[in-house]
Amino acid sequence: MASGKRVGIATFWGLVFGVISWLLCGLSGPVPWSGILAIITGTAVMGFAIGISAWKISWFLHGLIMGLIFRIPSVFTAIWVEKGLMDVLWTIVTGLAFGLLIELLTSFVFKARMPQSK
Repeated sequence: MASGKRVGIATFWGLVFGVISWLLCGLSGPVPWSGILAIITGTAVMGFAIGISAWKISWFLHGLIMGLIFRIPSVFTAIWVEKGLMDVLWTIVTGLAFGLLIELLTSFVFKARMPQSK
């Protein structure tokens, strides 16, 4: 079972990277409030899921896989609103990067690692 410390740290970093993601999206034009809310909460939920997950895989793969899983809805949104291929790829890359960074910061900088199997 994940510790409360791990869940809190990962969720916090999810919020931080959600804000960063929103700011990056805003570089290409204004983002509606619904988009801002979706970006920030989606990334915060990614952080929460990283915090509660206890998959028995390496931290590196864990961050990448969770980042990809939680960016898939954003990829479909980018396709639906007819964004270009570069926007779709950027969405995937940021998901991978933010998932990896959340796991790295949580597990190693703040030393709240995933529980080990017994």
